[in-house]
Amino acid sequence: MHPPKKRILISAFLTSILSLMAHSANAELPMSNKLLLTGGVSQVEGAAGGGLTPWALIGGYGTNNEVGGNIHYTYVKSNDFKLDSYGFTLGLFDRVEFSVAQQEFDIGQLRNKVTAGLGADAIGRDTLDQIIVGLKVRVFGEAVLDADTWMPQVAVGLQYKENQDNEFIKSAVIGAKSDHGTDVYIAATKLLLDKNLLLNGTLRFTKANQFGLLGFGGDKNDSYDPMLEVSAAYLLSKKLAIGAEYRMKPNNLRSPANAALFGGAEVINLQEDDAFDIFVAYAPTKNIALTAAYVYLGNIATVDAVGADYGKQEAVYLSAQIGF
Repeated sequence: MHPPKKRILISAFLTSILSLMAHSANAELPMSNKLLLTGGVSQVEGAAGGGLTPWALIGGYGTNNEVGGNIHYTYVKSNDFKLDSYGFTLGLFDRVEFSVAQQEFDIGQLRNKVTAGLGADAIGRDTLDQIIVGLKVRVFGEAVLDADTWMPQVAVGLQYKENQDNEFIKSAVIGAKSDHGTDVYIAATKLLLDKNLLLNGTLRFTKANQFGLLGFGGDKNDSYDPMLEVSAAYLLSKKLAIGAEYRMKPNNLRSPANAALFGGAEVINLQEDDAFDIFVAYAPTKNIALTAAYVYLGNIATVDAVGADYGKQEAVYLSAQIGF
């Protein structure tokens, strides 16, 4: 177990669960005037949105004179990796959103392949951990009230990310420049109620490698670059939506150690590919949201020499959210 920060987050997460359970035991969770799914679901970094990208929507079902929030757990399993993410989101008066997420990235399968190929353990750990603290502010527009106008809901946000595996992330094996960074983004979400359609565009400034799980910046690039993220969701009913997302990612890393480890003549790039998903979201009530998705992640710090499915990391994404 890593540090006090992780224990504090776990404690806060459990406190949130107990608080919701106590609230439910004494009374039904409040039902606001917001429509189902118009608070989004908890994306993989904790903010309200789709699975991959934050939207301009504020998490929870609180209206402009209410407080809303949720807790979530997300599971992602690809060919060679597994990710667990859990945390909570708090929405204040449909204006400000605060979120915290803990990510645990299981690289045990890759470690075994590298160890078998080299006859030695070059990785030395089975998981990489990251804490993400997010803040989002709605600047103008209101998705539901402005549904019959051209105006989208627009929000600005940031996500401070801190990787808990500093020495490994900055070692020659990965080659990241830092173990922490702050993504800044602006998101615009347009809800077309007459067409049962939600559209979102997010512009993110980042230097995070694989969402920050492999650190920030690298020898190829150590600057904040703009990355486009887009989402579309179609409401099959008031409780069920299908959609797709596309997220650009930077390509900062090359690993000097890989050339020596695998006998290459040149430094081997740890190519990072853009991601996309196809998802289904179901909200049986305003307190529960379930999401399932197919996610393509491309290459994740893998080279042919270790025998992984190079450039073909496809994943199953499952997420559950409880909120009010």
